[in-house]
Amino acid sequence: MPSTIAGRIASELALNEPQVVAVAALLAEGATIPFIARYRKEATGSLDEVAVAAIRDRMDELHQLQDRRAAILQSLETHGHLTETLKQMVLATETLAALEDIYLPFRPKRRTRAMAAREKGLEPLAMMLLAQSGVDPEPTAATFVSPGMGVASAEEALSGARDIMAEIVNEDPAARAGLRELFLRKAEIVSRVASDKQAVGAKFRDYFDWKEPAATAPSHRVLAMRRGENEDILNLAMRPPEDEALALLEGLFVKGPGKDSMQVRAAVHDGYRRLLSRSLETELRVAVKERADAEAIRVFAANLRDLLLAAPLGPKRVMAIDPGFRTGCKTVCLDAQGALLHHETFYPHGSEKQRTDAERRARELIEAFAVEVIAVGNGTAGRETEQFIRGIALGNDIAVVLVNESGASIYSASEAARREFPDLDLTVRGAVSIGRRLMDPLAELVKIDPKSIGVGQYQHDVDPSALKQSLDDVVVSCVNRVGVDLNQASVELLTYVSGLGPHLAGNILAYRNENGPFRSRAELHRVPRLGPKAFEQCAGFLRIRDGDNPLDASAVHPESYPVVHAMAADLGCPLQDILQEPAQRQQIDLRRYVSPTVGMPTLQDILQELAKPGRDPRQGFEVFAYAAHVSAIKDLTPGMRLPGLVTNVTAFGAFVDIGVHQDGLVHISELSDRSVRNPLEVVKVHQKVIVKVLSVDPERQRIALSLRTSRDRGKTPAIPAPDKPKMPRPDPQPKHSPFNNPFAEALRKR
Repeated sequence: MPSTIAGRIASELALNEPQVVAVAALLAEGATIPFIARYRKEATGSLDEVAVAAIRDRMDELHQLQDRRAAILQSLETHGHLTETLKQMVLATETLAALEDIYLPFRPKRRTRAMAAREKGLEPLAMMLLAQSGVDPEPTAATFVSPGMGVASAEEALSGARDIMAEIVNEDPAARAGLRELFLRKAEIVSRVASDKQAVGAKFRDYFDWKEPAATAPSHRVLAMRRGENEDILNLAMRPPEDEALALLEGLFVKGPGKDSMQVRAAVHDGYRRLLSRSLETELRVAVKERADAEAIRVFAANLRDLLLAAPLGPKRVMAIDPGFRTGCKTVCLDAQGALLHHETFYPHGSEKQRTDAERRARELIEAFAVEVIAVGNGTAGRETEQFIRGIALGNDIAVVLVNESGASIYSASEAARREFPDLDLTVRGAVSIGRRLMDPLAELVKIDPKSIGVGQYQHDVDPSALKQSLDDVVVSCVNRVGVDLNQASVELLTYVSGLGPHLAGNILAYRNENGPFRSRAELHRVPRLGPKAFEQCAGFLRIRDGDNPLDASAVHPESYPVVHAMAADLGCPLQDILQEPAQRQQIDLRRYVSPTVGMPTLQDILQELAKPGRDPRQGFEVFAYAAHVSAIKDLTPGMRLPGLVTNVTAFGAFVDIGVHQDGLVHISELSDRSVRNPLEVVKVHQKVIVKVLSVDPERQRIALSLRTSRDRGKTPAIPAPDKPKMPRPDPQPKHSPFNNPFAEALRKR
């Protein structure tokens, strides 16, 4: 990496230049972000994944700028425009917008009015007027009259000269830079309903007559208005006050009150209205869209991370139900590893006989398969089925959990589902997915396109490549943070492990099917096409329970095994004692094992891992129950206090499932007693909350909720207790300080 780029990135991200250089070198070698953040702390100065990703993304942007700069220099040279002065200007430019401004006068373009005027020989007249030396426009223009050249009168000559001056104004870098700054500061988004579209565009009626500053318009409103425009319901404009824009340009080009200056002023006005305003409005639209996309993607990524890292039930025997009224409840029984043992359909919402048969079969299945937990999908008939099954389960002391089934139907029809269950109906596959999602949300959700999981806002309106990059980063981060059981993982889960991908994941699964469970990480070397580099990247994130080497069940990388063995040898005890005896670990002096390749950060990570090998960073599972007396929107009344689960967080608030088939909205103003700018600071997906019902609109299926405690000051609302005590929980998630990325703010200012 050139030192200029490394230094610039370091300055923008408030890092040291060697850190940036180290990350760039590791990325160039094929290292993944999780691997760099976890196992190369000495090289990077302990940068976390957010910092490493920020360096990668900024490197990509600067490389794109370099590529564009090279293309422009090549074009200028090819067409004979390149001078040493122009070359230095191009090389010194640090933003893409300024680079394009320099190139604009020389860029090949369609035939313009100014070109036609130049062909008529009117450029000298334009330059004389632009100089504003006191010439009289009419007599001077008369000398350029030439019917043979297509100039029939002095007025036609002046008109052509103004076209040339308007193009000069449009292509002036200083004018464009000044106006660009004005557009960014003072432009307003003006939205109007298109003619005769009031009736068909009801969902956009909030924007039929709307105006707000473009600089502060929140992402959800920007994306909503753009969608309305794309559907031909709304007409949008984004411009600053015209008088301020014209005053700025006149200050640059108009030098006095003379007649020649009046011609220049007319050209300036024409250049702004016909050329500059349209060009810069297009630029502003792109900038506003990029900002809205970035915010929407940020919210989506945060929601996805919280959903993927939701607490897992763990290895329990589960009965899972995909509920339905007319079609019945598709029911499956899974073993503790999620393998399908049995499936059938019963009809608890049919006739009395069907309900009796369903109750009998449910009891029989619970007993036959020693069911420990029952998972019920939260779709159609979800609450009704939950209430039916809860009456059976409570007598058997079994927890019943309503599971969000968003995306289960997508998985059911996917190639992965067809490959695993080629002979099963889609709804049976969906029931399996519901059960497995409760057991391990991460392992099941990676099988589904993140856009179909049901979190985020306007994900279908943002830049698809930027969205994919961000969501892929989140999935990869979550998978590698939790770690993957090498002998249980699906090919979809293995695909996201650092250094693997679909092909190597498939090879691992084929090897496992042919040779049985892996006994050690070293056995990965026998997997076809899994070379040393891939092994280095993936080995630390793969876990082998009850294998030949107890370290294979931990996050200690095989490259660090000699250090751990040295610790055991120095203590004079077996390796297993270090893992099981805190007193032995307390005797370890990490300073003795520092080397040029293993520093204190890695040694501290090793010691923490030896204390709790392979610990799951996710929170412990807790059974959650909705209010038993509320199952439909008709049961709601303002003032109720109800338990709920946050299902989605957006820029304008959070949606909460309170068990009535329709999520309620907690507007950002109702999230807290204090002012909230970012809802993610207050709530997150899958968080358990107690909300107050503010209003109910059954006709529009809208529920307004509040989390503000000041509304109930002086009262002590009862909080419904769950039906069951907390399930056993894994080790708590360690504290994590997110990397402060000042470049995000710098991007918004560009």
